[in-house]
Amino acid sequence: MTSGNSQNKTQSQTQAQAPNTPQTAADWCTQGQAHCESGDFAAATVAYGNALRCEGPQGSRDCQTWNNHANALSQIQRYAEALAAYDRSVALSPSYHQAWFNRGQLLTEMGAYGNALESYEKAISIQPEPVYLHAKEDIWMKKKLVSA
Repeated sequence: MTSGNSQNKTQSQTQAQAPNTPQTAADWCTQGQAHCESGDFAAATVAYGNALRCEGPQGSRDCQTWNNHANALSQIQRYAEALAAYDRSVALSPSYHQAWFNRGQLLTEMGAYGNALESYEKAISIQPEPVYLHAKEDIWMKKKLVSA
């Protein structure tokens, strides 16, 4: 029993000493989230990009990782890449309403109001939360202001 605890302590110490060298997609995602929380979105895009190169949970086939990657890309105004990442997220999981909503937010930022409305409509059809309805109303107001 003692050797097992000793081994666990050694593993914990190794992980604590090297927090910037993730090995799994989940580790990269944890690092990406930490970068987002600290406001370092460029570093977050690198971490999420590394996660997306991995197989398995939170790797290349995970809609949330693609969504988080897109969110970080959007924060540093890499809009075309962000849109492609949102598209990948919803392709992997068409019922992932948060990616549809975030896609709508990005398209609004880009001034693509018609496409933004389509994304919001999809999000609303999956999860009719008030935040989506308010976002849709905001789009209509912006669209009216632009066309006026």
